[in-house]
Amino acid sequence: MKPFTIYLLALGVFLTATSELIVSGILYAIADDLHISLALAGQLITAYSLAFAIGTPFLVSLTSRINRKKVLLGSLLLFIVGSLASYASSHVWLLMGSRIILGISSGVYLVAAMGTAAKLVPPDKLGRAIGTIVLGFSSAMVLGVPIGITITNMLNWQSIFLLLALLTLLVAFVLAKLLPDVEGDAAVPFHQQFKVLGSVVILSALFLTFFRESGNSVLFTYITPFIQDIFHIKPSSISLMMLVFGLFGAIGSKLGGYAIDRFGPPRVITLSTLIHIGVFALLPLLSGKSLIGLMLISIMVLSMFAAGPAVQSYFIQRAPGSSNLILSLNTSVVHFGLAAGAGAGGFMLNTTSTLQYHPWLGGVVLALGLAAGLISFAAGKRALLPQST
Repeated sequence: MKPFTIYLLALGVFLTATSELIVSGILYAIADDLHISLALAGQLITAYSLAFAIGTPFLVSLTSRINRKKVLLGSLLLFIVGSLASYASSHVWLLMGSRIILGISSGVYLVAAMGTAAKLVPPDKLGRAIGTIVLGFSSAMVLGVPIGITITNMLNWQSIFLLLALLTLLVAFVLAKLLPDVEGDAAVPFHQQFKVLGSVVILSALFLTFFRESGNSVLFTYITPFIQDIFHIKPSSISLMMLVFGLFGAIGSKLGGYAIDRFGPPRVITLSTLIHIGVFALLPLLSGKSLIGLMLISIMVLSMFAAGPAVQSYFIQRAPGSSNLILSLNTSVVHFGLAAGAGAGGFMLNTTSTLQYHPWLGGVVLALGLAAGLISFAAGKRALLPQST
């Protein structure tokens, strides 16, 4: 029953992640339908990210002691409300409000799903469980976004959110029937939970996340034009390329989970980041060499998604008494890192008028993340982190 339950949790992540990712693929349709500028439509993504980054830690802290099953079901019900509000939106400001609801509910669900998965499996299978949860997110890239675009073309963009609401209701119903009661965090005062942020182990690991996501975002924000401009790939082939990258990401999530349980999160994070930096170093030198370049990007995506569950597992292992709080803060740092990387990439594009050297900037930022990670790993070896006491 546990493997099925983990995959059911991952299905919920798939649905909530699809609500996040799909908007970037249907911005033109939303802008045209609501008679707004593309720039204003783009703020729907900003509203979601800020709600996710700011609202998630606050709500996770308030609900940290509550039974995980109740938190999961509550966040899914709130997600359904947000999806239905999106479906009914005929004005941009109603849609903007629904994006805030979706961002907060998705963030709380993701953190609760990872925390629940960690408590449902023995420690030696933690990596595989977290890898499966992360697989839900990577699957949204592979399937959720293309399906959403297809539905938009066949019906309209609102129909996507109605479908998400109905499928989420089904997932919530099955979870209510099958998921056992899972206790929340121990009754540790918030001020003691926040003490872990003073630990070099946790603080430097959060910097690892920030620089890692920033470095990725420098390139991935502009991955489509980068592939077209540097490797001369036709626009008609981009969808296929993104599907291939998504498949490598899904494989990386699963492989990373198995590697975590065998070798430990620090080794997986270190190796995958080194591979990532190596690929970034080579990409600007491969202009016009599309086959080699695309193969390297595929390998990089695999390593990137292998490191994802490793980072989450590392936080759970290092701060078990405050895992929900730390995971929520980490997801916030992820979104702030993505925003910082996108901003840095945009500044570099305006300055150089080319995307060719974006991987080098991303590689430098990733190296800073690796340095922060190595500091955390070294500090973790010197002393075990107290469990929020």
